[in-house]
Amino acid sequence: MANMLARARAFAEPLIADETLDTGENTLAHADAVAAIVRAMGGSEAMQAASYLVYSCQHLNRPQEVIAKVFGENFAALAVETTKLVHVQKQARSATANAQPEAAGTQTENVRKMLLAFSRDLRVVMLRLASRLQTLRHAAASKQPLPENVARESLQVFAPLANRLGIWQVKWEIEDLSFRFLEPETYKLIARLLDEKRIEREGYVEQLRARLERDLAAEGVKATVQGRPKNIYSIVKKMRGKSLDFAQVFDIMALRVVVADVKDCYAALAWVHSHFQPIDEEFDDYIARPKPNGYQSLHTVVREVVGGHAGKPIEIQIRTEQMHDHAEHGVAAHWAYKEAGHKGYAGVWASGEYDAKIAVLRQLLAWERDLSGGQRGQGLFDDRIYVLTPDAAIVELPQGATAVDFAYTVHTSLGHRCRGARVDGAMVPLNTPLQNGQTVEIIAAKEGGPSRDWLNADLGYLVSHRARAKVRAWFNAQITHETVARGREAVEKLLQREGKTALKLDDLASQLGFKSADNLFEVVGKDEFSLRNIEMLLRPPEPPPGPDDGVVIKKARGSEQSGRGGVLVVGVSSLMTQLAKCCKPAPPDAIRGFVTKGHGVSVHRADCSNFRTMAAQNGERVIDVEWGAQKGGDAGSVYAVDVAVEAADRQGLLRDISDVLAREKMNVIGVQTQSVKGTAWMTFTVEIADVTRLKQVLAVVAAVPGVRSARRR
Repeated sequence: MANMLARARAFAEPLIADETLDTGENTLAHADAVAAIVRAMGGSEAMQAASYLVYSCQHLNRPQEVIAKVFGENFAALAVETTKLVHVQKQARSATANAQPEAAGTQTENVRKMLLAFSRDLRVVMLRLASRLQTLRHAAASKQPLPENVARESLQVFAPLANRLGIWQVKWEIEDLSFRFLEPETYKLIARLLDEKRIEREGYVEQLRARLERDLAAEGVKATVQGRPKNIYSIVKKMRGKSLDFAQVFDIMALRVVVADVKDCYAALAWVHSHFQPIDEEFDDYIARPKPNGYQSLHTVVREVVGGHAGKPIEIQIRTEQMHDHAEHGVAAHWAYKEAGHKGYAGVWASGEYDAKIAVLRQLLAWERDLSGGQRGQGLFDDRIYVLTPDAAIVELPQGATAVDFAYTVHTSLGHRCRGARVDGAMVPLNTPLQNGQTVEIIAAKEGGPSRDWLNADLGYLVSHRARAKVRAWFNAQITHETVARGREAVEKLLQREGKTALKLDDLASQLGFKSADNLFEVVGKDEFSLRNIEMLLRPPEPPPGPDDGVVIKKARGSEQSGRGGVLVVGVSSLMTQLAKCCKPAPPDAIRGFVTKGHGVSVHRADCSNFRTMAAQNGERVIDVEWGAQKGGDAGSVYAVDVAVEAADRQGLLRDISDVLAREKMNVIGVQTQSVKGTAWMTFTVEIADVTRLKQVLAVVAAVPGVRSARRR
């Protein structure tokens, strides 16, 4: 192990010495820098060695096999896994760069999640953090432009992860460098303002620092006091978040006090609060209540009182050496790796008072909750994987998901038509579980549906509940389709029998109270709606009344009785009569006659507006008529009258009114409906023998839910 770092560099040098990365940086120089950053973060020599092996993988035909032979299985797995993540993130960045703005946000979040999905081994995350920090440093030092999506990914993905892991130095540097590329003008302005006040500020801070260290020692508290550097990005966030101006932010002095134990932390705090004026609302005790990532410290803001006047605010952090170590390096401070005999490098976690493995997983899972809006539940590691489409878009799936799950997640139609799949370019059975980072391509038919086998849990085609629901919905839709087809066939046969094939099916459905023809066909197909209802609607009206319709024309001198059906005519035998269609008179309505040209006498209700108009224009044609007594074969005479109904439109309204009329033994021979802005206007033509009976029926129709009025027209 002692010479592991030198061996790894020697192994990698001939492979990468003449190579350059996409950023233009020499690959070997990048690996050297990453190893140095890993060392500064507290990573072991073995982890530093892994920095070189990661960049060697792409130059080896069988990297896992070759590296395992030389350095051990554990190194090989780490190098290959990290290389795979580098490749996946590069593809995802390319997809994000070409995506719509709203889709790019989702992609960025998925990149975060994918980083986590590869993070069962925290070393993969640390190597990626170190590599990204070096990429930013190189771009800044060489004054090279950095692609915006790389800078944004650094700020939105890597900095928050470093924060969660408590690696403050890395977090601050990634934030500042990313911000420098994203908002160069703002960055330069704040850097210049900081620099202008630097000498004045540093002189004052040095006086405070020396005084604090000296006076605490006099109190018996041995402490190291140091000035705390300013993080440009945190200054910007504070200014924007609290709407402060530059002066208010820059004038805050910052000191850190590091003592031996917790007792000394509170002793130092007591001395500071007794010699300075504390700002109460700015005090936080993170020792009693540590931050979620394990950070502990006392934070206070005070003012020095000089000559009765409070000076500028001073931020002071007080912590132990151990707390400071954790604050600087986060979970990296607790790593320990050791040899595992003949198996080679094993990456065993430290155990004991502080179990680093549990701490790391807790932080990563907490970071996952940050990303998902605080929702708790199973850890990302337990139940999610992330794979790519051929266009490098990231798709999130449940653990154990198959190509069929993938197809349904991309699009329901693609799922239905899925017939095969390529994973990383190779054909695989559709029930093959997918792995993190694989690229999946679906082979689909032009049309068609899913297989019933996909719903068989024992065959393992589907893991996703949503995908299962989509398959079930497809088969349910097929059943509905068959039911509709059966109902359509029955209705069309009926229309053929009745000679009504020209009738529009949607119009028929509307008259029966259904929203569409398919709704009608479905209930008919389920035997929930009798065809008798349709027959009643389609029954043709009775022939119009003939000359012997029971109307009596009053006798005048010289007239004679025709002897046909009890109808009396004036002067002429069998004068033709007809009931006017405009007002549809029926006994015992008061009636008048009007002699038409060529159509005999038209009989109207006395109150008919059409009759009044004609009488005013041609008074000489008006004659008196009255209902004759029904006798013999005329005893069953019936008359067609119109009933107008106004109602609030609803499903089934027409059906309900038709049922009422059927119960009242009213023969409906015609229906017209119209719906305007939620109000239904209906006209029913019914056959009656006597109008007095109609009044009772109208009262019953008016009682149907939703009906506002029912009257004779």
